[in-house]
Amino acid sequence: MNATASLSRPKPSDADIAAVAAELTQRFGGRAVSSAAVREQHGHTLTWVKNQPPDVVVYAETTEEVSEIVKLCAARGVPVIPYGTGTSLEGHVNAPLGGVTVDVSQMKAILAVHEEDLDCVVQAGVTRKALNEHLRDRGLFFPIDPGADASIGGMVATRASGTNAVRYGTMKDVVLSLTVVLANGEVIKTASRAKKSSAGYDLTRLFIGSEGTLGIVTEITLKLQGIPEAISAGICPFPSVKAACDAVIMTIQSGIPVARIELLDEVQVRAVNAHAKLTLPESPLLLLEFHGTEAGVKEQAERFGEIAAEFEGGPFDWATKPEDRSRLWQARHDAYWAARGLRPGAESVATDVCVPISRLAECVDATKQDILASGMIAPIVGHVGDGNFHVQPLVDVSNPAEVEACEAFVDRLVKRALSMEGTCTGEHGVGQKKMKYLEIEHGAEALNLMRLLKQSIDPHNIMNPGKIIAL
Repeated sequence: MNATASLSRPKPSDADIAAVAAELTQRFGGRAVSSAAVREQHGHTLTWVKNQPPDVVVYAETTEEVSEIVKLCAARGVPVIPYGTGTSLEGHVNAPLGGVTVDVSQMKAILAVHEEDLDCVVQAGVTRKALNEHLRDRGLFFPIDPGADASIGGMVATRASGTNAVRYGTMKDVVLSLTVVLANGEVIKTASRAKKSSAGYDLTRLFIGSEGTLGIVTEITLKLQGIPEAISAGICPFPSVKAACDAVIMTIQSGIPVARIELLDEVQVRAVNAHAKLTLPESPLLLLEFHGTEAGVKEQAERFGEIAAEFEGGPFDWATKPEDRSRLWQARHDAYWAARGLRPGAESVATDVCVPISRLAECVDATKQDILASGMIAPIVGHVGDGNFHVQPLVDVSNPAEVEACEAFVDRLVKRALSMEGTCTGEHGVGQKKMKYLEIEHGAEALNLMRLLKQSIDPHNIMNPGKIIAL
């Protein structure tokens, strides 16, 4: 896998790197780090793409500091790579040309909470768990919840989603405004706190999902939700992944306002049981959660139970205590690490696709059959309420035949989703690994427009080069 094949700019000279490193050390002291261990940590990705570390890591604390760092790098054409918590799965934080990683993990201030407007303003390094801990006593919560405790800035960069997306949407639906440092070091604010606007181009959504290739997000204004009066969760086993997906499709098409509806195939359930010491039935399983009033939640659950029975699902087992619900969802969020335990020493190749909900059962079932025919260990888990699912092949990367077979499987998976009018990635993002599918998905003309936008905003290609678009 040649992660640098798409790069068009040369690697900066050793003299330019040394000059920028010296300027950063003079300005930021011990917060500019060049040790091998720290650099490799920041090139680390949860994928089998080779670690490609930066030359320097700088821990920024303010928007103004990020602007200073970018200006220093821009003056010498040195790449800049933003870094939040490093939980991305597609090689987003790698530095294929070296350069400077701007680590925003120290930018963790919650700048404002406007309870009456149901919004807040945070720095990019705030994590979703820290934000919800801060909001809990105010009766509010931030609903986007990817499995990892990701930074809000990173979630903006990858247009993150999560288990609540079927009811509350994804990052594109909850971000009101961004503060962004551009490739020349200028700082812009993309919008106001107003819930809607017709004033000019939608710059906010231009940067959501741009993976650091257009600028570095430093502050985010987010929509919030009130904590529901009642929450109920449960599990429902099914005889096959197709039956489970068919139940999901009917649930969504029936208009039941389910908050979470997650699929785990029997392989993933086995992994979760071992990892979290649970005793879930080891068959294809749906995890569900309903939000609302006591009466509303009861009605939603009863309606779902009727649908599940039509597809031979059940029994529907409720987790009634808050601690039981928390344990269940924590086990779901730890699915990545649980799956790795199925084959110790193997590398994980976590990938995702998304299809229209009407094609979900067909796509998941075909993928399951592909896995069985390939003889791979590859658990399936998904936010199936919006047609998004993940597959995690476990591969011995020292075995060329296994690597080749896995790459072929991922290629078939992506092309299967695209043939069903889906997308190559529902929430992981493009990064380095899925660049080759963008033209198939969007067409040459749309991809050329993306290139034009990138070249207009970042003419010297210093912002996270080698990701999303080949220039």
